[in-house]
Amino acid sequence: MGRRYDPERRQRIIDAAIRVVGEKGIAGLSHRTVAAEADVPLGSTTYHFKTLDDLLVAALRQANEGFAKVIASRGGLEDPGADLAVELAGWMGEWLAGDRTGVELEYELYLAALRRPALRPVAAEWARDLADRLSCRTDAVTARALVALLDGICLQVLLTEVPYDEEYAREVLARVIP
Repeated sequence: MGRRYDPERRQRIIDAAIRVVGEKGIAGLSHRTVAAEADVPLGSTTYHFKTLDDLLVAALRQANEGFAKVIASRGGLEDPGADLAVELAGWMGEWLAGDRTGVELEYELYLAALRRPALRPVAAEWARDLADRLSCRTDAVTARALVALLDGICLQVLLTEVPYDEEYAREVLARVIP
């Protein structure tokens, strides 16, 4: 029997990897666990992703799209009259109020770059892309500081289980914005 044409297989494997990491953490990720979750032969995972780092890079790229979608859906950066601190605090609030598992997963993959050098360029892309978006409203140094502050606030919410305080975030962000 010949190969079955399955154009969605690669995407199903990425989606399965995200589910596995969401359920078991990065330590639970293997080609075997992903193949079982995606319901594909083991060889398919290694065909599309030679290493687990290759698979994690694809998963991180996809996960990064979550925050980018929030930014795109809200707009606000294009309007020079919009209060940037209000917009950023709103973005974080919307993102953190969404699927908590998805947000935690994004950060788990993002922080995995500490131990997995292959993920670092993708993590850096996310920070650079956001800083570039913010640079249309402020200078490059402030944009980078805002990205760091957004990261810090999100991590505190995720790690301390303290509810997100949009008013606090807005006030702190306003202090950084010239």
